[in-house]
Amino acid sequence: MVRVWDRVVRGFHWALVLSFITAWLTSHSSEDIHHWAGYAAAGLIVTRLLWGVLGTPYARFSQFVRDPATVLRYLWALLLGREARYIGHNPAGGAMVVALIAAMGSTALTGWLMTTDAYFGVSWVETAHSLSAHGLLVLVLFHIGGVALASFRHRENLVRAMITGRKRGAEPADIA
Repeated sequence: MVRVWDRVVRGFHWALVLSFITAWLTSHSSEDIHHWAGYAAAGLIVTRLLWGVLGTPYARFSQFVRDPATVLRYLWALLLGREARYIGHNPAGGAMVVALIAAMGSTALTGWLMTTDAYFGVSWVETAHSLSAHGLLVLVLFHIGGVALASFRHRENLVRAMITGRKRGAEPADIA
């Protein structure tokens, strides 16, 4: 077993899960809790952006953010059942991290704008917030599906890896 996900990445991940679930469940019932969950999510996103530049090797964006052609080749290989196992994020997972960060950031920003004097009650801001939040939910569902698929295909529990920080070491065909 090798250490892949550091404490900052794991803490960020699970705190973001908690803030998203809290915000989603309180969107129509508890305005204060909903706002604080959104502020927490925004702070977590800023932290992750910094850690993506300054963090440990597998936490850095330079390690897992790939160009669109590489992501598409990986998805094609995935459809054919020939995708490589990655020790860190695979290209699709890296793209999902970027999409989730952007969607969560957009949701938090538009939510905050709705609390300001300048944008309170402005319909396009409310629509943008709703679209961002619902788009984020769709991305979360795809993320969960991707984790389940990769866990099954590569015979490793990625949820446990995001809890412990450890994954099975690289084998000859794997990409570190």
